[in-house]
Amino acid sequence: MQPRDLSDHVAYEAGRGIEEVARELGRDPSEFVKLASNENPHGPSPAAVVALREAASSVSSYPKAAHADLTAAIADRWSVTDEQIWLANGGDGALDYLHRATIEPDDTVLVPNPGFAYYGMSARFHHGDVREYALEREDDFEQTAETVLDAYDDERIVFLTSPHNPSGSTIPLADVERIADETDEETLAVVDEAYGEFADRDSAVALLEGDDGFDARDDVAVVRTFSKAYGLAGVRLGYAVVPDEWGDAYTRVNTPFAASELACRAGLAAIDDDEHVNRTVQTTENSRAYMREHIDAHVWESEGNFALVDVGDASSVAETMQGRGVIVRDCTSFGLPGCIRITCGTDDETERAVETLNEVLADLGLAAGDADGDGATDTDIDAEVTDT
Repeated sequence: MQPRDLSDHVAYEAGRGIEEVARELGRDPSEFVKLASNENPHGPSPAAVVALREAASSVSSYPKAAHADLTAAIADRWSVTDEQIWLANGGDGALDYLHRATIEPDDTVLVPNPGFAYYGMSARFHHGDVREYALEREDDFEQTAETVLDAYDDERIVFLTSPHNPSGSTIPLADVERIADETDEETLAVVDEAYGEFADRDSAVALLEGDDGFDARDDVAVVRTFSKAYGLAGVRLGYAVVPDEWGDAYTRVNTPFAASELACRAGLAAIDDDEHVNRTVQTTENSRAYMREHIDAHVWESEGNFALVDVGDASSVAETMQGRGVIVRDCTSFGLPGCIRITCGTDDETERAVETLNEVLADLGLAAGDADGDGATDTDIDAEVTDT
């Protein structure tokens, strides 16, 4: 017996971890800094760490109360009803639930390219098809309603990423509203705000509730996560905020107890740890500005906790940086073989990454966009570095 035909599925390629790289190179893990997976450089919320320790003795019970309490806390944070919060095993779990609630076999979803691979992966798991709209590097990966609507062809779900991974660009709420207005009434616009805490923009939750002059909508959903700003990537906790009319669907599509006892307790503690989140956001802003000012290559403006850098030959640069102890993300898997993505680290981590990158660029003879190493820039992107 064989599994079903998975030939049109792709495997998710995660950023490499310190232990993995150290074992491969036969070196001490302490020699490395990992800036490849957009993790929180300050670690988890300290309040969440305390909560995890205290909850450890209760993991023999199902998380019914904790699940309900966290749902209520998130709903209160966004001024929505409890039924509008769909807890999940990470933001990717929330994507799965939205697909379960929406997609019929052979329905199609529209996803950004480049973009998060799991949008398409999850759709295919649920027997849907995938189409793409292009975010062009020549346009600095700008996200507009026109870009999406020009590619739209009655897809069941349209995915928007704000901030976008890996570029860090965002989409204005007015454009999200226009996309929802001008797509079919049975099309759901899903706004992935995994990096939303780092962006100087209001959340698309405003479109569900009719806040800030918008009309309340039943065709927009928002995905959020505790992995980034709260530092809880390891416990796998995310959620979707859905239209009020969708509340009943959750109990029909979610797994029993969609988030664990430990995840729920950690989330309950972290959601009120504003000091940790504010510190994380400030570190991110400092790191983004430093990279824009000091990297000897083009760095795109970003509202995420990372920066995309045009290095010309991503594989060579990432491999060489890794050998020198700094792990960054080769964006070839995003369809950007000339770019690397660097997570915003602490001041020391960021300075080390920038120094290492500049040395590698010089040693390899690579300028911004110089894929063949001849010293000439292969794109017309202005590589002048400016402060953010």
